[in-house]
Amino acid sequence: MTEEFNESMINEVQEGDKVKGSVQAIEDKHVVVHIVGGKFDGIIPISQLSTQHIETANEVVNIGDEIEAFVTKIEQNEESGHYILSKRKLDENLSYEKLQTILDEDETIEAEVTEVVKGGLVVDAGIRGFIPASLISVNYIEDYSDYLGKVLTLKIEELDQTNNRVILSRKKVEQEALSSQKEDLLNNISQGDVLEGKVARIANFGAFIDLGGVDGLVHVSELSHNHVKSPEEVVTVGETVKVKVRAVDREAERISLSIKDTLASPFEQIDTNFTVGDIVPGKVVRLAQFGAFVEIAPGLQGLVHISQISHEHIGNPEEVLEKGQDIQVKILAIDKDEERISLSIKDTIEQETDYDESYLNQRDTDEDNPTLGDIFGDKLKDFKL
Repeated sequence: MTEEFNESMINEVQEGDKVKGSVQAIEDKHVVVHIVGGKFDGIIPISQLSTQHIETANEVVNIGDEIEAFVTKIEQNEESGHYILSKRKLDENLSYEKLQTILDEDETIEAEVTEVVKGGLVVDAGIRGFIPASLISVNYIEDYSDYLGKVLTLKIEELDQTNNRVILSRKKVEQEALSSQKEDLLNNISQGDVLEGKVARIANFGAFIDLGGVDGLVHVSELSHNHVKSPEEVVTVGETVKVKVRAVDREAERISLSIKDTLASPFEQIDTNFTVGDIVPGKVVRLAQFGAFVEIAPGLQGLVHISQISHEHIGNPEEVLEKGQDIQVKILAIDKDEERISLSIKDTIEQETDYDESYLNQRDTDEDNPTLGDIFGDKLKDFKL
């Protein structure tokens, strides 16, 4: 009865079967495994122990460890035999099944970078996975060696078990995070908000500020209270700046910003330096049909209305003024609340006349007031009443 019972416990193991066993011995190039219910022990070559490259079996197994593996070959003779096993193949199958589920459900995986190679990064995703350089980050990466040993959150870009191909992307994870941040920011930002951002890039018409997931534009006219020819005069790429939201277009995903509005206005201190009636130097910064805008100090511009440009009638300011011209102006009015200054050029110029005004200054004497006798002389001597 005992002999019959023992024989019934022995399974007929076939190539391709999955078997269980425990590690009995660890050699330089292989591991010996006792197979539960098998006729023979199993041998796992070191190359079939792990999905990752290893130098010795001790790196991944210890004596007594329970192992599952595929039977890849049965070697036997009349007296003895053994099974050739592959734990690696089983692990790969399980990993591909797991990765396929993750791919189908559009989830992420965590994987450690094990190698930095030409063209990208190798990671341990249960099986060997590869991140091409173009899929590492949304940002330009100069040195990939900093990633060695780091655990990255990744998306599966391509999965092909037949060709043993696993392509992963960290860039896609970053893009989705940025998209989510962008949506949150656009939904919560409002006109008038004061925020901090980083100068992302500069164009000739202004600077783009990264607010954390979305860029806003500071037009060159909104960079400073002073006249700015080029944005590089005021900001540099990478600099952290404070900005005020001027307008938000959620549909177009556009945000208009101002740095100038976060800075103290030159009008706040105007009373210290200027008074109505002062005659001060200025520079013509802009000409319009109705007058000329003159800068009397950095950030302080006033309007010379066309009627205040000259004593003579002119039809257009360009007849007597040009942009960049240095002139003298008189301050006629200052409105701090509206930040307006009224100026005059003609009040600094003495008016010329086309007649002799000298007689207005002569003294009131008899010599200056002739009589009838002085005028007619002897012609009246014979005149009788």
